[in-house]
Amino acid sequence: MKKLLTVIAFALTFTSLSAQRIAIVDVNAVLNGMSDYKSAQTEVDRVAAEWQQEIAKEYDKIKALYNKFQAEMVLLSDNDKKAREDEIVKKEDAVRELQKRRFGPEGDLFKRRQQLVSPIQDKVFEAMQSYAGERGYDLIFDKSGSAGLLFVAPDFDKTEDIKKKVGAK
Repeated sequence: MKKLLTVIAFALTFTSLSAQRIAIVDVNAVLNGMSDYKSAQTEVDRVAAEWQQEIAKEYDKIKALYNKFQAEMVLLSDNDKKAREDEIVKKEDAVRELQKRRFGPEGDLFKRRQQLVSPIQDKVFEAMQSYAGERGYDLIFDKSGSAGLLFVAPDFDKTEDIKKKVGAK
């Protein structure tokens, strides 16, 4: 909230100096009002719960192996103990790898969310861009999250000028 107020204060100061038109949009409210988004989010939640249940079952199997090992440990030779321990560790590593593959930063859930939600987000951003063009807004800020600046009129983007000034490509 403090960050948003700082951005708004900066924008208002900037606006008064240069007379830009600014809009504030709650992107979460827009997305949550769309049935497509709700359906996509429901699907993502369903898939996540399914995968979480799959992982929980695997951990239950490992726990059962460990309990069996604990019960039989006094009867096992050192080699058999080592083999069982290695088997349990190997299965734990496999489940952790599955968890990482499903829920990691570039995991299956991230990809599935991108596949389902990105087209909807793109639709919203295109609508904001169109709205800004129709109504003459130069800047649009998101008040719902940390995204900050969502749209800026191309005339205000001086990235290329700065890149040239520092010799960047």
